[in-house]
Amino acid sequence: MNKNIRKLIHEFQPQAIHIPIEKCELEETVDLLFNAMFPVCAEPDVKHIRKMLEKAAHTLLTNIAKLTNVGFAENVVENFFEKFPLLRDRLYEDAHCYLKNDPAAKSLEEVVLAYPGFFALSVYRMAHELHIWDVPLIPRLFSEYAHAKVGIDIHPGAKIGKNLFMDHGTGIVIGETTEIGDNVKIYQGVTLGALYLEKKLSGVKRHPTVEDNVVIYSNATILGGETVIGHDSTIGGGAWVTRSVLPYSLVYNAVDVKVKTVKNIEPPNDFVI
Repeated sequence: MNKNIRKLIHEFQPQAIHIPIEKCELEETVDLLFNAMFPVCAEPDVKHIRKMLEKAAHTLLTNIAKLTNVGFAENVVENFFEKFPLLRDRLYEDAHCYLKNDPAAKSLEEVVLAYPGFFALSVYRMAHELHIWDVPLIPRLFSEYAHAKVGIDIHPGAKIGKNLFMDHGTGIVIGETTEIGDNVKIYQGVTLGALYLEKKLSGVKRHPTVEDNVVIYSNATILGGETVIGHDSTIGGGAWVTRSVLPYSLVYNAVDVKVKTVKNIEPPNDFVI
């Protein structure tokens, strides 16, 4: 190695931010909880699943206590596991929604194992329960773990109803104060965001509301806390929406696509190497 490089490395002084939680353990906890809900991902043995849940509970309790206090952590974790069966039941319904809506889906096992939108939704629902209790940092860590794995960014503070279907999913962004109703379909690249960012807007509703039975096609952008997409509306691909639309609306870009046929052109060279 170059002598100068060695010198630079030797002289480097790291400056750590004090982070009391165990990031890797908490990311493992996300997988433990997901696998416990859906044993298709793990050994479907009751004792094994209980051990996974006990490990997940211990990690949550320890890390929440580090950020707050033991009493608060115990209340949060107890509440979380009281609701855990209901979360699982809700997610099984969500999985059935994927199976119903996507002609490419052949089984619930395929949805659970291979659909990034379903994984992101599952992690969101768990993170949201912790967010409701104002647990610091950990809900965001959960959501960012899913974001890193599948490319879907859902803030744990968003409010999402039943049967959200995210097809393909890559690049979907759902902001903190977004509200989404029941039976909504969102395709890849959609952004539900804020019109602009300022620190003083913290705690203010700055992301849109999407009512029941709305379909939002790929790469549409919907912005603003006062923007409401009325129920049973369709937002076309690539649309830019910054104001409310009435129920049963169809929103689309007027794109002039022209096709020209060119005759008598030489075919391209076909090289075989």
